[in-house]
Amino acid sequence: MKFTGQNSEYLEIVDIDKSYAKILNESKQSELLLIWFKTDNNKINIDAIDYIFNANDIISLTEFHTIRVDQIIQATLIKWNRTFYCVVDHDIEVGCKGILYYGASTVPIIKLDENHIDVLTTLFKMLYIEMKSRDNLQLEMLQMMLKRLLILCTRIYKEQNMVSKLRTQSIDAIREYNYLVEQHFKTKHTVTEYAALLFKSPKTLSNLFKKYGATTPQQFIQNRIMLEARRLLIYSEKSISEIGFDLGFSDLQSFSRFFRKQEGNSPQKFRNREVLPTK
Repeated sequence: MKFTGQNSEYLEIVDIDKSYAKILNESKQSELLLIWFKTDNNKINIDAIDYIFNANDIISLTEFHTIRVDQIIQATLIKWNRTFYCVVDHDIEVGCKGILYYGASTVPIIKLDENHIDVLTTLFKMLYIEMKSRDNLQLEMLQMMLKRLLILCTRIYKEQNMVSKLRTQSIDAIREYNYLVEQHFKTKHTVTEYAALLFKSPKTLSNLFKKYGATTPQQFIQNRIMLEARRLLIYSEKSISEIGFDLGFSDLQSFSRFFRKQEGNSPQKFRNREVLPTK
């Protein structure tokens, strides 16, 4: 079951078993995942470490995790892109760097008790119902419900006092870079600026991204700026000049050049083409 919005934002809920486990190997750029295992003895290799997940374990993953499914019996997967809901941009406490997403840590594993199961089961039922809705409030409702889910999972994880440990430094560096871009993409537009924050050279970052098959560090920044630009052009009433200024461009011309290079159209043409129909 999948919701897709006007700006390519999406939220998808999938019940998976061993015949459909390959979906976990198909994580896309800017995608976040939450997996709720419904049976015991699910075997998954994540970042070269073997895990066994049992009934009512929940894990959170990002596009930077390398996943190999060895055995999965039954689970529910919920995934979305950052255009739909960015856990860092929207609410820093929901992402909780080092808790659910973007932290330099091992995979967070949440263990549900009976009370947790009841609450989350109800929340998922509401999500399924809302996914079938077709009105102009659907996006906002789904974002609110996803936020509620993330808050609950974050609380449970904190309550269980599961302390993460640092692991692979190279993968952690990419996640840290990703996190910093989420924090500063409106004001910092160059790899050099992020490299300084990480105490690394731009070349080191480029090599890390190349090694793990991601986009280049500069493309990552540009993609994040474009994501926000498209969102504001479609969903806000701000002028194009205001949007460019909000995203750190000194004038309309520089923003328009950047946008046209990335999109192939001017901001105005994009806005005219993607304008939402009135109800």
